[in-house]
Amino acid sequence: MERKYNDYVAKQMERVQEEWLIFLSVEKGASPHTVSNYRRDVQKYCAFQEAHGIEQCDQITESSIDDFLASLSEAKDGPAAAPSSVARALAAIRSFHKYALREGLSTQDPSAHVRVPQVGEHLPKALTVEQVEALLEAAGSGDDPRSLRDRALLETLYATGARVSEAVSMAIDDLDLNEELPIIRLFGKGRKERLVPLGSMAKQALEAYLVRARPFFSSKGKGCPNVFLNNRGGALSRQSAWDIIQRAATRAQLEVPVSPHTLRHSFATHLLEGGANIRDVQELLGHSSVSTTQIYTKVTIATLKEMYRTAHPRAQLDPSDITTSASQSQ
Repeated sequence: MERKYNDYVAKQMERVQEEWLIFLSVEKGASPHTVSNYRRDVQKYCAFQEAHGIEQCDQITESSIDDFLASLSEAKDGPAAAPSSVARALAAIRSFHKYALREGLSTQDPSAHVRVPQVGEHLPKALTVEQVEALLEAAGSGDDPRSLRDRALLETLYATGARVSEAVSMAIDDLDLNEELPIIRLFGKGRKERLVPLGSMAKQALEAYLVRARPFFSSKGKGCPNVFLNNRGGALSRQSAWDIIQRAATRAQLEVPVSPHTLRHSFATHLLEGGANIRDVQELLGHSSVSTTQIYTKVTIATLKEMYRTAHPRAQLDPSDITTSASQSQ
């Protein structure tokens, strides 16, 4: 009897994990990517607590959470976790304990007052318009299926600011290329849907790919509905998209780091520099908060100066004119 009780206690956190992950997926509607990351973070967290003699949620303290987060930042058996990874782990831990408390599986939430680690801004720098054009040209200028696909993918990423996961999961039914300004449907974090216009160059590249290249890839598969296909006719993976961009960056001889997120960042920055309203850019990027867009886009100081110069009523006045006018009126 005692042994069964000990086994029950030892598996308590494991059971809470399983129920919490189902809750995230089914009731909260979290994406598979988020659920996978949270599962990995909390499994590591629970293993750390168990290694220190803690077997139940009620035994965990704020101090033991701090110890776990410190172990991530000061890893001795591998590379230390990035600040953003530590912050994500804490978000997962908070969600885990909040669920356990609400469901009566724990009598306390030790994570409630744990301080969120400060995360530095490690956003990719935007490419210049000239660098983007060089990258797109290098992606594919030929008529072979691979070149047409790669060019269409990069044109789509830059034209829409889509996350790479959104682009590779896009289905044929998500495209409407018949309008003068075509629209594509993207599904962002939490499967939130948004509609994004598509420029003429991206439309042309997509149409060329759909007509002259996609049937070639599709013939090798089993009717995958995704727009972008791999050499076996299945959905193009995020890793494959990353490889395509790296090859294009190498051919374009760009001497700056380039990733799919670089094109998203460039999309937002170039829109803002062209005079777009930040609220509109927020909608296009699929951000739930405009503050995220403000941090993400990092409006250049040159843009801010130009905005101030043209918008502020006293920015371009000549002080001598003010003095002369005042003297004449006396």
